[in-house]
Amino acid sequence: MDNITALGGDVYEIDTKMAGYAGITAGYLILGDRPCLVETGTSTSAPIVRDALASLGVGPDDLATVVVTHIHLDHAGGVGDIAEFFPSAQIVVHEKGARHLADPSRLMASARMVWGDQLDTLFGELSPTESERIVALGDTGAIDLGNGRTLSSHYSPGHAKHHVGLIDSATGDLYVGDAAGVYLPQTGDVRPATPPPDFDLDTALNSIALFKALGPQRLLFSHYGPVKAVQDTLDRSAEELRIWVDLTRRAHAEGMDLDHAVAMVYEQTKDRYAILKEDERAEQFEMLSGAPSNVAGILHWLGRATP
Repeated sequence: MDNITALGGDVYEIDTKMAGYAGITAGYLILGDRPCLVETGTSTSAPIVRDALASLGVGPDDLATVVVTHIHLDHAGGVGDIAEFFPSAQIVVHEKGARHLADPSRLMASARMVWGDQLDTLFGELSPTESERIVALGDTGAIDLGNGRTLSSHYSPGHAKHHVGLIDSATGDLYVGDAAGVYLPQTGDVRPATPPPDFDLDTALNSIALFKALGPQRLLFSHYGPVKAVQDTLDRSAEELRIWVDLTRRAHAEGMDLDHAVAMVYEQTKDRYAILKEDERAEQFEMLSGAPSNVAGILHWLGRATP
């Protein structure tokens, strides 16, 4: 299948073809004695992910574990569907997200407020998962991949309060979710992902520092793909966060409303991302990590942080 890339170490990148686009959201299959899917993508992507697993020899009763870095719909929107396709799999998520997978009604209601009619096209509907199949992680945890191989989870909030990073004991791969931002493989650019309501600068920077301390061999971005330049990329992630926060703080201090703040920050940062000079890719970048969402999240944080 053209949406599967072998990354070595029995790890396969699966392009979930989010909303029909290539290169937006990746899931990853760790293929071993206890096959594990990291990230499901959206609900509308679930059949694509199922078919990719089937082509790799993982049938309905073969998948042992599904783990998501956090419960945002581009990462976990397909959990309920994948759980139905693979009835033997346990569903692993941080404890702050577990109840939303069992009962997605509040999560879907808030997502619909944000996305409106776009929700159905971009994400679809997160179906509930039986609570007895959900394994809730604390701040650290381990997922058995078989033959002594483990996927260790590390609580990494800042982007979302239910976010974990996951490191593979066999490969040193670190699944970073959105905690290190959005990586564009075409140009090597990294852009922050700071949506409301959970963004917090210090917490986000601490999570990036934790990722550095774990000493991974490679970063696997959900958006998008593998990165071997680990330390440089994490340094860039932290730098971009600080720049976006400084600019948004300046706009806030000048009393700008959201639209003017977004326009100012976009204008001041666009030259940092080569991809924004290529029209076709710029639209994709904005869908992943749009300036309106990022600035809104930072302003929300500033509102909480300012007495």
